[in-house]
Amino acid sequence: MIRVRFAPSPTGYLHIGSARTFIFNWLYARKHKGTMVLRIDDTDFDRNTEASLRSIYEGLEWLALGWDEFYRQSERLDLHRKIALYLLEKGLAYRDFMPALADLDDKERAHEGGPWLCNPEMRALSQQESDARAAAGEPFVIRFKVQREPAYEVTFNDEVFGPQSKLTADIEDFALLRSNGNPTYHLASCADDIETKITHIIRGQDHLSNTFKHVLIFQGAGAAVPRFAHLPLLIAPTALSFPSVNTALWSA
Repeated sequence: MIRVRFAPSPTGYLHIGSARTFIFNWLYARKHKGTMVLRIDDTDFDRNTEASLRSIYEGLEWLALGWDEFYRQSERLDLHRKIALYLLEKGLAYRDFMPALADLDDKERAHEGGPWLCNPEMRALSQQESDARAAAGEPFVIRFKVQREPAYEVTFNDEVFGPQSKLTADIEDFALLRSNGNPTYHLASCADDIETKITHIIRGQDHLSNTFKHVLIFQGAGAAVPRFAHLPLLIAPTALSFPSVNTALWSA
């Protein structure tokens, strides 16, 4: 059974691009007699606002299309942590004690000397030392341990943009769980997609580059990888360059 989801974050107001994404999901679910899930991705606690949340509800109520199931990520933190610990136990993730900061993603992007991929010292920690330091109360971040030697291509077929691939050598060891125990976007999104059995992820093109990391999480968790369709971003009418759209998903 087809299951799709619309997952807005209450860190900004609902805009026309988000509304269009909801409509695409809703139409696809209704065409195939599937399930439309509304999920509020509200784990960015520092940036969430009630005004943004109200704008999401009010905008969707104005569309008057409805949904079949509703979830809030902030009520599912135990699930997110469970997935992170599972990946850690499988050896697909590791604890990073240097540094353990809640804003690691920003620190990584600002790293000098080229793209940041990993901290080799933390990757090389033995399980025994990692467990001992964690037991002693030292704060840490859990990171996905992206395979580098040998590197391989992470691939998926996007229903709009076609075949996509990226070498693992070019994917950083992205954070799954912050030092405060809260999940990152990547972990929370995939954990909820797995648990709610989402079959098709239809979202904006701005998430296309994230999908390689998400494929790694789905595969690492032993879950089926959903089908992906990334919608071209809405642009000014004077911009006339559009991708060649694969219509297979919509005609299926």
